[in-house]
Formats: sequence, C-alpha cells, structure tokens
Amino acid sequence: MKLLIRWVIVAFSLFVAAWLVPGIRVSGNAWIVYAVMAIILGLINAIIRPILKFLSCGLIIITLGLFVLVINGLTLWLASAIAVNWFHVGFHVDGFWSAFFGALIVSIVSVILSALVKKEEISKH
Repeated sequence: MKLLIRWVIVAFSLFVAAWLVPGIRVSGNAWIVYAVMAIILGLINAIIRPILKFLSCGLIIITLGLFVLVINGLTLWLASAIAVNWFHVGFHVDGFWSAFFGALIVSIVSVILSALVKKEEISKH
C-alpha cells in the first residue's frame, strides 16, 4: 500500500511540474504518461541516483548538498529520455534547466504530500 501511495504522490508531483515549468510538455494520455514516468523515475532513483551521489560525493560536500539538485535534474532528464525513446511515452523535457526546475518542484511537492500522508497515518494510530 505504501508503494502505491508513493507512486501516486510522484505521479501527481510530475503533473504539478509539467503544469508549472514551461519546458516540460506531456503528449498523449496524460495520466498514463504520469504513471509510467513515476515508475521510471522511481527505478532510476533506486538504481542510478545512489551511484551518481556516490561518484559526486566531493561536489556534494563542497556545495553543502546543493549539487544534489543537479543530480535530481539529471535523473528527471534521464527518466524523460527513457520514457520517450524506449517506452514512447510523451513526457518531454526541453533542456537541463527545465529538468532542474521540474525536479525541484517534484521534490518539493513530494516532500509536502509525503509529510501529509505520514501525518495522517500517525493520527490513525
């Protein structure tokens, strides 16, 4: 159940990013696009992102963690490229800055919604 909730949160966060960032476009059946992108982004965050963070550990320390924002942008950009080229899903990110700001929005919305869901779970117990 937690995985399903997390998937919905990421899909909704991608919707908000596409709505707010001019360089992110969705074509085709939007909710299917967001659902597939959430799966792809989740897999990239689970497999590739830790490797990127390990390899750029020095930059992360020097920038006091701000380089993680660049990594987040790169992972969103990579997820978009995989979605478009391998799965023919229409989630287009025009460039690095669109990916950067899109990833920033996805992160903020995901943190807020995850905190709200967590708070709801705590209040039930």
